[in-house]
Amino acid sequence: MSHQVNEEIRDKEVRLIGEDGAQLGIMSADEALKIAEEHDLDLVKISPNATPPVCKIMDYGKYRFEQAKREKEAKKNQHVIEIKEIRMSPSISDNDFNVKLRNAIKFLEEGDRVKVAVRFRGREMTHTEIGEQLLLRFADEAKDVSTVNNPPKLDGRHMTMFLFPKAPGK
Repeated sequence: MSHQVNEEIRDKEVRLIGEDGAQLGIMSADEALKIAEEHDLDLVKISPNATPPVCKIMDYGKYRFEQAKREKEAKKNQHVIEIKEIRMSPSISDNDFNVKLRNAIKFLEEGDRVKVAVRFRGREMTHTEIGEQLLLRFADEAKDVSTVNNPPKLDGRHMTMFLFPKAPGK
């Protein structure tokens, strides 16, 4: 958000707020600018839609620096939730299944969502119930750290299911 500063303020009258937050009253923009210059600070329009517009005396460079610092800190503290995908085939061996299950549990513990997919090739399409049982077994073994958001659903040659991490404290 860009503010009007010093000479950019063209309004006839402004409501002036001092650097300590005290109301200094309504005056012309020129008078307000003179007061700001006497204190070696900037006149910044903080509320342009008010009648009359509200201006504040402050160090604008310091204000912008602190604003950028706050935004950077807020950005650092947010966690982006990703969707990780685990792919299997209906004829997966137990060892491979357990490896994929461990990876899925690790992803869920990190707070990511997991899409579990079974791909059917050739004649495997005639036995989609095997893929559904595989996905339900996967969900059952991961139930300590996850909840099933979408039950297994066939979409073309893929059957998919979404697992979401359980909320902490449950």
